[in-house]
Amino acid sequence: MTIEMTIPAALLPEDGRFGSGPSKIRSEQVDALAAAGKTILGTSHRQPPVRHLVASIREGLAAFFSMPDDYEIALGNGGASAFWEVACASLINRRAAYGVYGSFSKKFAQSAAKAPFLEPPVIYEGEPGTCRLPEYTEGVDAYCWAHDETSTGVEAPIRRVPGSVDQGALTLIDATSAAGALKVDVRETDAYYFSPQKAFGADGGLWVAVLSPAAVERAERVEQSASLAGARRWVPPFLSLTTALANSRKDQTLNTPAVATLVMMENQVRWLNDNGGMAWATARCAKSASLLYSWAERSDYATPFVKDPAIRSHSVVTVDLNDEINASQVVALLRDNGIYDTFAYRKLGRNQLRVGVFPSVEPSDVAALTQCIDYVVEHL
Repeated sequence: MTIEMTIPAALLPEDGRFGSGPSKIRSEQVDALAAAGKTILGTSHRQPPVRHLVASIREGLAAFFSMPDDYEIALGNGGASAFWEVACASLINRRAAYGVYGSFSKKFAQSAAKAPFLEPPVIYEGEPGTCRLPEYTEGVDAYCWAHDETSTGVEAPIRRVPGSVDQGALTLIDATSAAGALKVDVRETDAYYFSPQKAFGADGGLWVAVLSPAAVERAERVEQSASLAGARRWVPPFLSLTTALANSRKDQTLNTPAVATLVMMENQVRWLNDNGGMAWATARCAKSASLLYSWAERSDYATPFVKDPAIRSHSVVTVDLNDEINASQVVALLRDNGIYDTFAYRKLGRNQLRVGVFPSVEPSDVAALTQCIDYVVEHL
């Protein structure tokens, strides 16, 4: 049976995009894209106009993350999922340990498990909705986890595993739904990597990594060893971190990038920095997340999925609904009224709403969303 419902216009948010990725793109970014239509789009990515874009992105991110002088920003083709393979090829020497507490933190571990030249990874696994960090492990040369688990709305602390520096191990952090939205000290990491389709309001297909000197040195050493006769490891150019870094230093990528993504990301990075950088962006996301969590805690039919307030995400908020309320039906009715992408992560299989509250999302629209959800549930 098809249900139709019209939410009163006075309750609706001004912008109904709440996706957890791809996320809301601001109108100013679209304007920047239109302005680039006859000057940058459709031109070579190795010529000055596009390289200037990449340079601006790298400089803007260095400022946003208060990056140490000896760290570097690298860009590559393929998105953060491609960086998992880059890390397996170029950053993990023999064996890595993983914190796994959701779909995306698990996928990187699966990549390492399939790499024929790596030893089986050590897995520290927690239930969805909880956080499980890797522990010090003998024989490990990389510790890996996600700053924000997009599938569950769990925000993990970012600090090096005690003893890992003396061990010579790297810290590799998946920051795809965290970078630009959550506080971080990148000095606690060796590769803080992400895609631009979340807080940076662009499309996917690109990975960006904040790299420490130790990560750069590791990649150089691993790839040099892989080139020796009889080496078991194969590092194709597309997965070579040293190749990506060499191109990034020239403000370009190995292969042709989506130039439109660069245009939108460059505009977003400037917008974030102009408004106050990380402090402003993270406070804005925290405010939006707080509106949702406090609403769910007051509700008689909704509860925050993540029980521990200390690890509730400030970029992707997950809220369970009572069993008598069909979350898929609520999501569909919201979409019919111009409120998009509030569905739960498909593989989690919960009766749940999931809301992206990245910096581009207005907190006032988040408050309006809660009123719209109440209206739909009341009138079902």
